[in-house]
Amino acid sequence: MKKSYFLLTFLFVIVTYGQSVRKYSNEFLNIGVDAAAFGMANAVTASTEDVNSVYWNPAGLVHIEDNQFAAMHANYFANIATYNYVAGAMPIDENSAVGLSMIRFGVDDIMNTTQLIDSQGNIDYDRISLFSTADYAFALTYSRKTGIEGLNLGANAKVIRKVIGEFADAWGFGFDVGIQYRTGKWKFGAMARDITTTYNTWTINEAEFETISDAVEGQNQERPETTEITLPKLQMGVAKNFDLSKDFGLTTAVNLDFRFAQTNDLISSSNLSATPAVGFEVNYTKMVFLRGGVGNFQEVEQLGGGTAMGFQPNFGVGFRYNGIQIDYAFTDIGDQSVALYSNIFSLKLDWSVFR
Repeated sequence: MKKSYFLLTFLFVIVTYGQSVRKYSNEFLNIGVDAAAFGMANAVTASTEDVNSVYWNPAGLVHIEDNQFAAMHANYFANIATYNYVAGAMPIDENSAVGLSMIRFGVDDIMNTTQLIDSQGNIDYDRISLFSTADYAFALTYSRKTGIEGLNLGANAKVIRKVIGEFADAWGFGFDVGIQYRTGKWKFGAMARDITTTYNTWTINEAEFETISDAVEGQNQERPETTEITLPKLQMGVAKNFDLSKDFGLTTAVNLDFRFAQTNDLISSSNLSATPAVGFEVNYTKMVFLRGGVGNFQEVEQLGGGTAMGFQPNFGVGFRYNGIQIDYAFTDIGDQSVALYSNIFSLKLDWSVFR
C-alpha cells in the first residue's frame, strides 16, 4: 500500500509547478551513473575517460579506444522507485567520439484511488487503477580533441520526457558542455550542465485534472503553469595519478559542484551554492579496484532546532577482465547524510569482447 501514498505525492507535484524557475528541477539527472563513480563520491569530472563520460563530462569520451557499452540499475525508497541507465559509445576517428545514453527514474504500479468512491458514496475497489510516473533523459554526446595537446571538448544534446500516468506529461530540451585538460599525471575538468537552461513544457490532461480537483473539496483548484526551467550547474574537478609500485596505482580526485541558487549546500549565498567531494581509487594491474570518497556536504536541519553538517561517505570495488568490468558501490555508509544509502551495481563492456 506504500505506493498509494505516491499518488498524493505526484499529484501534488502536478499542481505546484507555479514557479517557472526552480532551485530543484530535473533532479533525477543529478543522481549520477556508474558504480565506479559513486564509489569515489562522484568526484570524477576530471578523470572520467570511458563510455560513462556521456554523463560525467562529455570531453572525456574521446579517450575510448573501442566501442563501449554500460548499464546500471539501482532501487530507491525501499525499492519503490527504480533507476536505470544504459549508454553506448564509439570512436569516430583518432580525434573524436560519439555516444548515446538513456536514463529512467520511475515509480510503477501506483494506485489511483481518486475514483475509489462511486457517485452513491460507496467504496468500490474495482474502481482502483494503476499508473506509472517516470522521468526519462535521452542524450547524444560528441567529444573531440582540440589542436592543443591534452585539451579536449565535448557536448551533450539531451531530450527530457516526463510522464505522470494519464494526468500530465512534459517534453524538455537542453545542452551540456565539458572540457578536460591533461598534463603529465595531472587532470583538470569542468562540466556545465543545462548551459542554456533546460525548458520542460507540460501538457495537463484537463479531464484527469478535474478528478484531482474534485478529490478533496477546496483543494487543488488552481491550474498549474506549464513551463519549468532548470537552472545551469557547474562542476569543476582536478585529479592526479600516482604509481605506487609496478602493479599498484592510485588516483585521487577533488570536485567542487556549484548551483546558481541558494541551497543548503556547505557553501551558500543568495545567488550561488557549492559543495565539495573527494575520492580515490586504488588499482591492482588495472584489474582490481578499491574506491572511497566523501561528498554531498550539506547543512541539515535538526528536529530539536538548529542545523548540523551532513555528508555522504561512499565505498566501492570493481573487477575488470578481458573487456568486461563489473563495479559495486555502497553509498552513505553509516547514514551520515539525509540521502538514503543504496547498493549500486554497474556493468561496462568493451565491444572487443564480442569479436
